Amino acid sequence: MLQVEVLETSELGDRSYVAHDGEVAIVVDPQRDIDRVEAALADRGLRCAAVVETHIHNDYVTGGFELARRTGADYLVNGEDPVQFDRLAVGDGDTHEVGGLRVTALATPGHTVTHLSYLVEDASGAEEPAAVFTGGSLLYGSVGRTDLVDADRTEELTRAQFHSARRLAELPGDVRVFPTHGFGSFCSSGSASGGDSSTIADERLRNDALTAPDEDSFVETLIANLTAYPAYYKHMAPRNLQGPGPADLSPPAPVDPEQLRKSIEAGEWVVDLRSRTAYAGQHLAGSVGIEIGDQFSTYLGWLMPWGSALTLIADSAEEIETAQRQLVRIGIERPDGAAVGEVADLAADPGQLESYERATFADLAALSTEERAGIVVLDARRDDERHEDAVRDSLHLPLHSLLVRMEEVPDAPVWIYCASGFRASIAASLLARAGHDVTLIDDDFAQVAELGLN
Repeated sequence: MLQVEVLETSELGDRSYVAHDGEVAIVVDPQRDIDRVEAALADRGLRCAAVVETHIHNDYVTGGFELARRTGADYLVNGEDPVQFDRLAVGDGDTHEVGGLRVTALATPGHTVTHLSYLVEDASGAEEPAAVFTGGSLLYGSVGRTDLVDADRTEELTRAQFHSARRLAELPGDVRVFPTHGFGSFCSSGSASGGDSSTIADERLRNDALTAPDEDSFVETLIANLTAYPAYYKHMAPRNLQGPGPADLSPPAPVDPEQLRKSIEAGEWVVDLRSRTAYAGQHLAGSVGIEIGDQFSTYLGWLMPWGSALTLIADSAEEIETAQRQLVRIGIERPDGAAVGEVADLAADPGQLESYERATFADLAALSTEERAGIVVLDARRDDERHEDAVRDSLHLPLHSLLVRMEEVPDAPVWIYCASGFRASIAASLLARAGHDVTLIDDDFAQVAELGLN
């Protein structure tokens, strides 16, 4: 009987899968930290016989190559992908027997040129519904974005994506759908709905690619709704084509206050993982505040110049471990060092300690006309969010462009906002690092309309 176990990577908005017959397993699109996969296999007494990649990933470093090496499993990768390692090359229509399961590769280009989906069926003839692992093709409610391979090929790949989704929709209605993207990943597009499960029949009723009146309208809508995506994406596919080795999650070297001071003075990235409230209250001048949470690696990878020296600051060793796990998934192999403890104890001298104010949108609304005229209100959200609504007379500098547009920030006190306070807190730390007088608006954007600030 075909069973499917879901391995969630909420930090990147992705899912990996273990499909099995109770004894033998197929692992689909594993993340870099394969200890999670190995634990799932061991817990269920499964032998990994095959690892499959739906595509050469753009949003994370795969663990597939290393998992296949460690388990001796077949590694199924599209034969058209110019990889630098041995694999079982597969293409459209190829089948592969794994225990009591049959795997059929289906060409579904669009998210990438060589994208494959995999139909997995019970080969014994049991009437268990099949499963299709759709990677970045057919998502829950939508499809994967089509501009990551080559911006000049976006329309071509969007049209291919339309036809790939329609091809998958021809499968029997009870086939279960298991996409890799669509749970918050920037690899998604359109109205990806997330959720726990879906079938081909469900997607025929709700999927953007299957409910659009025609190909041209689908292409126009998808391309119009593409938003910015993290800068680190451009480094992922080249790394995945090489065949990434094992991740090293051992603790980084500890650093003392003097080393921290030298790293900051050298312009290196010293990143404080504590909450944005704690960071605003007290931090090392010149550090960057990115609180540990689901979006940590996305924004660090987006903002930090690739290959920069990186030191982490945290309240606990557990926070450092969490950060490391997130970082290896996007190819940041090892922090150069880490410091744990009260921030006051990590300063080489008291003069290193700084803070800035936190405020709400109600505080902004309470400013007098004269006070408001003396400050800059900075919107750190994306273009698509800005288009929907914004604080009246605010300056718009999306967080991902702030470092290269820092000279556009006036020499005046800056109040920074986003949708919830998380991105604004990163922007506030970067602005403070550059010498600006900042106030973090740590509040929900919904308050803007209620207070008449828009």
